[in-house]
Amino acid sequence: MGTSVLSERLNNGLLIFDGATGTELYRKNFFVNVCFENLVLTAPDVVQSIHQSYIDSGCDVLTCNTFSANANKLSRHGLADQLENICTAAVKLARKCAHSDTLIAGSVGPAGELTEAYKNCDRTQLLAAPAQIMARAGADFIIFESLETLEDARAVAELSLQLDVPYIVSMALDENGCGINSRIAFTDLLSALMNTSNPPAALGLNCGNGPEATLSCFEKVRNLANLPWVVQPNAGEPRKIDNRTMYMNSPEYFTTYAIRYANLGAQGIGGCCGIGPAEIAEMARSVRPLAKGNAASAKPVIEIAAGVEAMAEVPLAERSRLGRKLANKEWITCVEITPPPGFDLSGVIEKSRICAAAGVDIINLPDGPRASSRIASMITAIEIERNVDIETTLHICARDRSLLGLQSELLGCACEKIRNLLFITGDPPKLGNFPASSGVFDVDAIGLTEMQKKLNCGIDLGGQSLKMQTAAVIGVGLDPNAIDQEREYRRICQKVEAGADFIVTQPVFDPEKLLSFLQRIGHLHLPVIAGVWPLASLRNAEFMRTEVPGVVVPDSIMQRMGSFVDKDAQKAAGIAIARECIDSIRHAVAGVQVSAPFGNVHTALAVLK
Repeated sequence: MGTSVLSERLNNGLLIFDGATGTELYRKNFFVNVCFENLVLTAPDVVQSIHQSYIDSGCDVLTCNTFSANANKLSRHGLADQLENICTAAVKLARKCAHSDTLIAGSVGPAGELTEAYKNCDRTQLLAAPAQIMARAGADFIIFESLETLEDARAVAELSLQLDVPYIVSMALDENGCGINSRIAFTDLLSALMNTSNPPAALGLNCGNGPEATLSCFEKVRNLANLPWVVQPNAGEPRKIDNRTMYMNSPEYFTTYAIRYANLGAQGIGGCCGIGPAEIAEMARSVRPLAKGNAASAKPVIEIAAGVEAMAEVPLAERSRLGRKLANKEWITCVEITPPPGFDLSGVIEKSRICAAAGVDIINLPDGPRASSRIASMITAIEIERNVDIETTLHICARDRSLLGLQSELLGCACEKIRNLLFITGDPPKLGNFPASSGVFDVDAIGLTEMQKKLNCGIDLGGQSLKMQTAAVIGVGLDPNAIDQEREYRRICQKVEAGADFIVTQPVFDPEKLLSFLQRIGHLHLPVIAGVWPLASLRNAEFMRTEVPGVVVPDSIMQRMGSFVDKDAQKAAGIAIARECIDSIRHAVAGVQVSAPFGNVHTALAVLK
């Protein structure tokens, strides 16, 4: 495949790369004193089985088992004369497992410290030889991995003129954007790499760091080069939590950060040392829909047919009690309760009754939070409003329904007088008890907002008159902690333009960050309800910090929660932190939405006292 194909795949979608081959070989009892690259000749079935496991995990790119296949490194095992055989066999093994649209990447690692036999050898030729062999053998592109020295960067720039296949340069940088061992700045490496008339098709980050530090690095370097990025972290270092040593390298943890890479604009995501098929499988299921979700139209999705006139909207104060409070600028209190996984709603109804008795204005109902399967939120809302004198705000998620399904849902809400709606694009599906689940993402939250706005004016999805109109109060989400602040700002402006009546934020743990963002969007003149999450324990804080997209728990709060050993004391601290947060932001928001951690509404009510 030519350069245009690789570039097209990177620019028009999101490529899923595989994980570590060396780690999987080690797990299969091949120890580090073995030349892993030579296993393509001596144990081809094992190498092929690893490639197959990554294909089964959903990857788009298979990387050849050739990281250290250069004459200098092979000479340490007495295998320098096997370079061509190794590189050729590696490509063929990967190709055997590939689908018709799978890309095969020939891996070329650093030249390494030169042995006595190669001390006078040209580094350019050391790296060029395996690259050229794999290109001839049928690799779709070459990926130069773990680059961090100026010598290797200059060598790649020079040899690029000898390549007739596209190539990617992936660097091993620390969280500050410098070579892990060399300490060479990214900008210096980039300058050396771009000194060629045949620049790379993409840049990348691999190895060196775990998911969190790689994210910090990616934030710093991503805008310094106008090229696509491929991000492949390793599994990371252990952490101390509750005096236990824990390795934060579960598939879920890796996937959480992969989603953040995608949201920052990474166009290829995979894994390096310690990342295996399980991590790639969950990541692929969760990240792949983002390519479609990010492309979901934020432009108007409805054109009003000729001769059709829109009705004037029902005034905000007349649509619901929430609408009246918003219009009158009254303080609003909401408690978020998650619908149950079964179909017994008695517990949710009782919790709603307790909240109503305590003076709470609204019960907020998520729609499949964190891509979990639960009873329909609309049914939950209907039953709560039938049995308790309290309004609900129903989340409507774009992830799980087509455009027609979404319109049906919105009309159903109008029929049952569920008037308060919060539109979200939705978390991508996760691997779990429903591995076949996939995201629809026909439209995003911006398009959903416009759909409802048109229904409020009596216009359906096809631009035709409904002969009646809905009266929904339209809410949209805001993530003040978004990694890409410019993108979040643009999207909230588009949501308001599409017809939003109010905003609800992700849980806030850093009041200053929220206040700063609110100041920036002050010109929108839209009421904001701040999300507040009372941390139940240190473990809950760690989970929120590492596993929930859009939530940032500052170090100061982690330290404060960790200063208490007793879980009751930690819970009390979580409530105190939530109260302090509300006190800090009360002057700038229209109200608060307090989550009930683990369904405990008494904790939420303790925050509101």
